Amino acid sequence: MTEDFIAALPKAEPHLHIEGSLEPELMFALAERNGVAIPYASVEAVRAAYAFSNLQDFLDIYYAGADVLRTRADFHDLAAAYFDRAAADGVVHAEIMFDPQTHTARGIPFAEVIEGLLSAMAEAEARHGMTSALIMSFLRHLSEEEAFATLEEATPWLDRITAVGLDSSEVGHPPEKFARVFAAARAKGLKLVAHAGEEGPPEYVRQALDLLDVDRIDHGNRSLEDAALVARLADEGMTLTVCPLSNLKLCVVDRIEDHPIDAMLAQGLRATINSDDPAYFGGYVADNYRAVAAARGLDRQALATLARNSFTGSFLPPDAVVAHLARLDAFVAAA
Repeated sequence: MTEDFIAALPKAEPHLHIEGSLEPELMFALAERNGVAIPYASVEAVRAAYAFSNLQDFLDIYYAGADVLRTRADFHDLAAAYFDRAAADGVVHAEIMFDPQTHTARGIPFAEVIEGLLSAMAEAEARHGMTSALIMSFLRHLSEEEAFATLEEATPWLDRITAVGLDSSEVGHPPEKFARVFAAARAKGLKLVAHAGEEGPPEYVRQALDLLDVDRIDHGNRSLEDAALVARLADEGMTLTVCPLSNLKLCVVDRIEDHPIDAMLAQGLRATINSDDPAYFGGYVADNYRAVAAARGLDRQALATLARNSFTGSFLPPDAVVAHLARLDAFVAAA
């Protein structure tokens, strides 16, 4: 019954890397379509390679897999496959991150990337009634100057991009490195999010708040090491986009039974559940809900709170948030 409740629970997903939804089967199909050689003999060989000990191990295979993405049709097919899975998981609104620098560095035009994603987003709304938004993420292992160049390249599509973000290797690349480009993005009317406190220290979360002035923190697990920071996050109502199966796969937690999601809720944090890079981390959003529900004994009230947080922490217009919350409350009452 809990599994059925989770699958049908209306929810948003504000932390999803679209390149991280590239399933091995699609990777092979696109490699063949585009004549791209990949270093794996089979789908099974790709899955066997998904044994990571840290974030960098994952990123190495993630960037290799992205090389099969060449045309707007590829990006359309990638996103459409995610939206179909998300709809089956009860997702009614998704805010998907994309990494243009991963592709433009390979000579793929920015337009090929974003137009493919936008066409899939329109299709998902028509097919599933699912709304979506784009978050353009900067790669933090690259320079701020390169981030500025990407922001400039995105100019023709800024009315269709909701936010900018910050991802890739966290340790050694503090948020302060990108303070000026985030200020420039804010001046252009964009929302701001940043990965912080996944592998990096609580200080990175503070920098994301104070120097980047973010609207949302991606991950944020290590905030729990700093009681004053936790109190601040709770007081400010800052949303944390938590990714349990990602945390397990990347060894942020040793066991899913050790995940702090219920501790976050108990301390008043606006935590949400997300799948991050689901093709690589073993599950889409409902799988993440099920994993923590079983491991931490979350009841329906806690699961509904997580879904509620996903809407209140989204970048949807206020009237849309109110409508989604009303539907959520009706669903929970009837379940």
